[in-house]
Amino acid sequence: MVVIGQGVLKRVRDEMFEHMQKLPIRYFDRNTNGSIMSLYTNDTDTLRQMINQSIPQVLMSALTIVVTFIAMLVLSPILTVLAVVMIRVMTAVARMVGGNSGKYFVRQQLDLASITGFVEERMTGQRVVKVFNHERISEEEFDQLNESLFVSSSKAHTFASIMGPVIGNMGNLQFVLTAVLGGALSVLGIGNITLGVMASYLQFTKSFTQPFMQIAQQFNSIIMALAGAERIFNMMDEEPEVDEGYVTLVNAKKDAQGNLTECKERTGLWAWKHPHQADGTVTYTELKGDVRFYDMTFGYTEDHMVLHDLTLYAKPGQKLAFVGSTGAGKTTITNLINRFYDVQDGKIRYDDININKIKKADLRRSLGIVLQDTHLFTGTIMENIRYGKLDATDEEVYKAAELAHADGFIRMLPKGYETRLSGDGEELSQGQRQLLAIARAAIADPPVLILDEATSSIDTRTESIVQKGMDNLMKGRTVFVIAHRLSTIRNSDAIMVLEHGRIIERGTHDELLSQKGTYYQLYTGNLELS
Repeated sequence: MVVIGQGVLKRVRDEMFEHMQKLPIRYFDRNTNGSIMSLYTNDTDTLRQMINQSIPQVLMSALTIVVTFIAMLVLSPILTVLAVVMIRVMTAVARMVGGNSGKYFVRQQLDLASITGFVEERMTGQRVVKVFNHERISEEEFDQLNESLFVSSSKAHTFASIMGPVIGNMGNLQFVLTAVLGGALSVLGIGNITLGVMASYLQFTKSFTQPFMQIAQQFNSIIMALAGAERIFNMMDEEPEVDEGYVTLVNAKKDAQGNLTECKERTGLWAWKHPHQADGTVTYTELKGDVRFYDMTFGYTEDHMVLHDLTLYAKPGQKLAFVGSTGAGKTTITNLINRFYDVQDGKIRYDDININKIKKADLRRSLGIVLQDTHLFTGTIMENIRYGKLDATDEEVYKAAELAHADGFIRMLPKGYETRLSGDGEELSQGQRQLLAIARAAIADPPVLILDEATSSIDTRTESIVQKGMDNLMKGRTVFVIAHRLSTIRNSDAIMVLEHGRIIERGTHDELLSQKGTYYQLYTGNLELS
């Protein structure tokens, strides 16, 4: 039973993680990391206890009840009617108590998730907590969450603990009523109840109520597991990310006539593969990196639009930069290119293909991205860079690191590329982590590159080094850049100044300066980005 139980839990965790990988970004926006982690820890642990302890006990008790009931029925059908009545009463009591305790067990699991999320946030941001001397405030906030857990847990277990005594007293009542009824029937000569039958029946009555007591003892564990299972099933019921795309990205090569053909090996030439269901044929078009937005409107919620009637285009190999204050919609544009979200109105075309027709995995494979918040995984530096291309050779990793100007500091580490990182690379400086993220994007060799404030948290000297590497990386690619440091985007082919989700200025660096508008004020320091 233990092996079966562990196998069930393994399958549950596997299916949970597999399903979670298919969920849209909106799900992770709505739920904290701690709440999600609680599904894999607190909620699955309640299932473990139920499977390993409660279910075997309940099955054994149920078997005892069935066997004993048959024996009682054989001895005296009349007295067994009383047992049936008592079973109905016990069931009604269990449903009443279970309904009350169940809602508090659900509340308990939610409170546990809140505490897990709170602790995860405070541990991750411990430096910020200490810098602002918020230790006491954090303690008070934790105490409030802990108090809520105490209340829900106390109520849940109080209601559940009533079950045992109630079932026990009802068992005693059944024993007394059976003795009285059996004695009366024996005196009246009804039902062929002899003294021997009564003695045996009373013994079976005790055996009959004992399993109910054992089930009642497992009641807490069962209800808690059902509450945990409800949270797990709610997550599993979340709709996966919708992907109706059918155009895929493939490696390609050109024959003597210039026709594209698909090939397995990486050639440096990418093509879009268009299947035609009507006749079963396939056509290929070269990936050029032409990205265009047409009258695009988008909001994270229906009542709050972030972008309004946005129209822009990036020709193959162009570098487009977005400038604007926080909340202007810069990062939202890159989220839409990745199809983390879909537009409410308008459309985006990639090489003249509606991006909704491109499979999301293939769309994202054509995009390289360096996020503002650099995330590194537990593992070696070599493994973190190779994350951009899992089958990359060591030489390709070295080349990508050199391109990002990360090779120098990596080789100065005691174990070089085999240096093991943990805790999001806390052993490295912010600038070094940023360089690794750039190397990770470089090794993927994407046709389109998205730099989301990639150098906003790097010191000036490191920025200069990174900029040289990025200039090499950006050659021949379509690039979208978001940066607070305007010095990093002066060589852009076009700069878009965003305000409240609208493009208020567009042009090259020199053109915008000559207009003496918002960009001019930002560049000369008369206006600051918030």
